[in-house]
Amino acid sequence: MSIYATLWTLKFPKEGFDYLGCEWIKVTAQGVPPHIGTPTPGHGYDGHDPYAMFLPPAVITNADGDAEFLRAVVFVGEGTPKGTARSHQEYVSPLLILSGEEYARMTFDKLYSRICEALRGEKSRIIAHVIKPDGSNRLLFEDGTAREVDPSE
Repeated sequence: MSIYATLWTLKFPKEGFDYLGCEWIKVTAQGVPPHIGTPTPGHGYDGHDPYAMFLPPAVITNADGDAEFLRAVVFVGEGTPKGTARSHQEYVSPLLILSGEEYARMTFDKLYSRICEALRGEKSRIIAHVIKPDGSNRLLFEDGTAREVDPSE
């Protein structure tokens, strides 16, 4: 049984920036309900949270296991494997992990930026996309490099 509940799946630019002809990747938001690992008595965890090593802190719940916010939201790209030596519930290299409260209070614009930053990783940011009169395309990056792209791919 999984500790995650899928909240949504959306496509994001695979390299973290959108340009004509870019590749897209599905990103899934996986919510972790508030009762998972809760320190609240009566939920079976007895002061031991087996997910503390890879999730934000557990939350206090009511007797039914409900709380105002999810415990966490984990964002994964398509094909991200689940299951590590530490826990079969842990995702290998998730893009981003937020507490449920952070997720609930974040605008979509900010969330989109954070996910794109995670997808981009250490790569330089794109600063311009040049579409030439002959139809060819060139990307210019912050670090001064450039890359020709084929928008038909």
